[in-house]
Amino acid sequence: MPAHFDDSEIGQVVSLGELVLDPEVIDRFSKAFAPDWDAAQGAPDALVYAAWSKLDRAASVQWPQTKRLGVDALRWMRNPPAGEMLRGRMTVMAKDPVGETKGIVIAQHDLLDEAGRLVFSCLTRSLFARG
Repeated sequence: MPAHFDDSEIGQVVSLGELVLDPEVIDRFSKAFAPDWDAAQGAPDALVYAAWSKLDRAASVQWPQTKRLGVDALRWMRNPPAGEMLRGRMTVMAKDPVGETKGIVIAQHDLLDEAGRLVFSCLTRSLFARG
């Protein structure tokens, strides 16, 4: 994105980066937060969400995004195995100006696996500064 509200466009797609699901991280996370989870099933849902959150935060830290208002419509399509590389992307779905200094951007976020299959998706609403 890293554009101000007025410079972003509906339909714009932005890369959030990529990461590999480390088998050791899956094991430690599962033991701590999902002790009944069988690692043979892949990464637990909460870890998939954490992976998206990490990519989103790293990508957006320099954006003129002033506040995340909400994350909803969360969908988990599959639990990727250890060692899988995940790619994040964000698509601007809608924009709504709010006064002279800011606007709300509604975006679809997706995590895709190495084959391009959807792993996780959600919608976000964020305040962006106007340029």
